[in-house]
Amino acid sequence: MVHEKSIRFTNKSNKSNKSLGAFGEQAVVEYLLLNNYEVIDRNWRTREGEIDIVARKLDGVIVFVEVKTRSSAVFGHPLESITREKAHRLQKLALAWLAMHGLFGRPFAIDCAAVLLTSDGQPTIEYRAHVL
Repeated sequence: MVHEKSIRFTNKSNKSNKSLGAFGEQAVVEYLLLNNYEVIDRNWRTREGEIDIVARKLDGVIVFVEVKTRSSAVFGHPLESITREKAHRLQKLALAWLAMHGLFGRPFAIDCAAVLLTSDGQPTIEYRAHVL
């Protein structure tokens, strides 16, 4: 599903990866809220890695969202950067989050969102549910 947002990335003079990533994550949070998800955690970290967004669907399923943001597709589609190793790490992190929050055994899904910026700084979101 591709979704275009009306917000713009205006920090074009200083497109650090961190600010670009934070912008993409915020765009995906807004997308999730518009689609009736409840965002329950952001940027949850352990020494093994980070989960960008944790949300809950109306049916109670916990959704872990990996967000990849790029200012262009020159170096490939954002989702191409999710390697087999990264996917395995996401699964382990999701299970760790569930265990640490007393929700182990609860239904969950791992989704991915690609955020590509248009030339005028608007994000286009391609959201893929249940990728893992």
